[in-house]
Amino acid sequence: MPVVPVEQPGNYRASTSRSALAGSRNRLVGLTFVVITALGWGLNWPATKFLVTTCPPLSARGVSGLVAACMLFAVATLRGETLAVPSQLWGRLSVAAPLNVSTWMGLTTASLLWLAAGQAATLAYTMPVWAALLAWPILSDRPALRQIASILLGFGGIVIQVGGTGLYLDATRLPGVALALCGAVLFAIGTVSSKRMPIPLPRLALTAWQVLLGSIPLLGAGLLFEQPRFDVMPLIAWISLAYTALISMGLCYVLWFAAVSRLRASQAAIGTLLTPVIGVTASSLTLGDPLTLAQAVSLALVVGGIVLAVKD
Repeated sequence: MPVVPVEQPGNYRASTSRSALAGSRNRLVGLTFVVITALGWGLNWPATKFLVTTCPPLSARGVSGLVAACMLFAVATLRGETLAVPSQLWGRLSVAAPLNVSTWMGLTTASLLWLAAGQAATLAYTMPVWAALLAWPILSDRPALRQIASILLGFGGIVIQVGGTGLYLDATRLPGVALALCGAVLFAIGTVSSKRMPIPLPRLALTAWQVLLGSIPLLGAGLLFEQPRFDVMPLIAWISLAYTALISMGLCYVLWFAAVSRLRASQAAIGTLLTPVIGVTASSLTLGDPLTLAQAVSLALVVGGIVLAVKD
């Protein structure tokens, strides 16, 4: 009769310790990805604000997305990832791509026609609150007191930014406010849905398909309703377009989905609260405006919220 090995207490403790260490390392990697994503997306706001002064928003995002998708498909192929999508997954992709790419990129970019870059970024990144709230009923991911505190800290920073940049909800800005908030809510739904119904594809291939499928409607709407003139765009506009495509819609999307796979949905979402602070600061610097004490306090509150969100 075979002998069933019995794990000794010491071995069990060592195994538990290794598991805890691996979990902590995984969360640290996820946090690093969130911070890099927030930096890339934050710097993208002033770049996109400039871009939409020379190129209509839907066309700009559609072209950026197609370039980013080509880059992602190429990288995925070089890494040996399969690009084939099983037939049963096309339904999930057809839902995920509009939520994570089309509506988010299209609505928030269009909001820049009415709002300053920092204002649009601030409103768009109310997304973490919607994600944290939706994760409770959809994922049974009830926020702990620590996470509630992190949300309050993060939004405290955002409120300071709003006061510091003069976000007045007059009639001329209401369309931009509505578009930015709608984009935030829909992206939150996409984030939570990716945890509830994950799409089992290699990460780069999954990102490439979502960016491609999400960008096609944007480009189609741009060609139908806008009149882009890429032939007369200045060099700085092409540089902004390249940054949007390769960094914001390419690298940052890869890191975002990698972070979501390593962190709780609410943790990953809360981490992106750093994005509007970076967006406001970068916009201020590109306009030559001095950094204010309010911006420094805002940054401190947001970073504190991130630390609380990911701390065990």
